[in-house]
Amino acid sequence: APEVVYALCNAAKRGVDIKIITPYVPDKWLVHAITESYYPSLIESGIQIFEYKPGFIHAKLVLCDDALATVGTVNFDYRSFYHHYENGVWIYNDKSILDMKQDFINTLDKCIKMDMKTYRNTKWYKRLCGKLLKIFAPLM
Repeated sequence: APEVVYALCNAAKRGVDIKIITPYVPDKWLVHAITESYYPSLIESGIQIFEYKPGFIHAKLVLCDDALATVGTVNFDYRSFYHHYENGVWIYNDKSILDMKQDFINTLDKCIKMDMKTYRNTKWYKRLCGKLLKIFAPLM
């Protein structure tokens, strides 16, 4: 959702350390193309993006300051935020947050870091397709 991208970019510009893991191997190429189309604005704002190399990853986890976390079925897209009844667990000051953080760090070791050079090496038609498909993102 553009609102989320805007909020993340503003937070990164304020110095918040943001790391995002996305799948390297998509389950749906259209969704993956749209996801990648957001990479330039995120990367240019200072957000670090990693793609999970071993295959598809479907986790939805947010960690904040070793004190807050949410984990559940909520995708970061228009339909999940506005149309679906998604589930998430809000966790505050629980030791399980540190376990989730360690798992996240371990997962980063299995990822490739995306940067603008890597993004530009994506096939031109895939980049174009992602940009055009953003129009239809709320329907996907």
